[in-house]
Amino acid sequence: MAKVAIVILNWNGKHYLEKFLPSVTNFSVGSDIEIWVADNGSTDDSLVFLKNSYPQIKLLEFEINHGFTGGYNKALAFIKAEYFVLLNSDIEVTENWIEPIISYLDNNLKVAAAMPKIRSYHEKNMFEYAGAAGGFIDKLGFPFCRGRILSEIEEDLGQYDDVKEVFWATGACMFVRAKLYQELGGLDEDFFAHMEEIDLCWRLKNRGFKIMYFPQSLVYHVGGGTLPNNNPRKLFYNYRNNLFLLYKNIPSGSFRWILFFRLIVDGASAVMYLLQGKFSFFLAVPKAHFAFYKSLGKFRIKRKAIKKHRMFVKHPQIFQHSIIYSYFVLKARKFSELNRKGWH
Repeated sequence: MAKVAIVILNWNGKHYLEKFLPSVTNFSVGSDIEIWVADNGSTDDSLVFLKNSYPQIKLLEFEINHGFTGGYNKALAFIKAEYFVLLNSDIEVTENWIEPIISYLDNNLKVAAAMPKIRSYHEKNMFEYAGAAGGFIDKLGFPFCRGRILSEIEEDLGQYDDVKEVFWATGACMFVRAKLYQELGGLDEDFFAHMEEIDLCWRLKNRGFKIMYFPQSLVYHVGGGTLPNNNPRKLFYNYRNNLFLLYKNIPSGSFRWILFFRLIVDGASAVMYLLQGKFSFFLAVPKAHFAFYKSLGKFRIKRKAIKKHRMFVKHPQIFQHSIIYSYFVLKARKFSELNRKGWH
């Protein structure tokens, strides 16, 4: 059994494999490190390329696309290691990106998962949207990062170069203890894609484990590789999965008032898309809400299962104000500008 298994989920991403596998193979060397590619039913030449160019990489082949969640769950059920590293195919890693995190995990058993600093591949001095310098969430369930408030992204000037406990680690590059991943059932496959890593981190935190960010480890992320940011399907997943996330992980009494405010905020977002002439984006919001209501029975069972093992309800990494209000009304554009009274 390897100590570290780096697992890349691929779907028709030959161009990313060609571009970014060299950095992974160059900077992930060691007898206790394995590199895997789990192919999610690709129809391009990914498999031919991998077998011809990287015979040393271990390969799993799925006949169909199981999504981000299903693909990783199926792959990690097969792979044996002490630590899993979920790594997007559109990430360039750098020298010594593994050791600082694994060393810390070895010596801190209450840390369940971790992430590196994530900068943009195309603007290498800027943080990247999906993770930046560690993920947080506000009281209404909207995620944000140190280095990224909504769509406002900061330049990396060393302002977040401290090892810090965060609320969630990005699924673009997540280090996680394999035993805990399996004990918690892995990623929730009903999410299919988007916010599933926040759900996993929240479940881990409810059990008393920590999620950490390490600036000593640095990677560069393209982002939006499989489903671009301007895609109404992605918007649907984000709205629906965010409701899944909240309903599963917070007490039912708290969820009722949050849902009331979310109906207002999400409705306002839908109207904004309509006024902009983005009809497909407008429709994605009510479709997401109806899909959530349709799934309530299934998720009520999940919520009850989580409640049995929940040790903590309140987490200092949940911002107790609204990130939407902070951005649009208070004009906060940086993590450092958020109201300090919003943190427990």
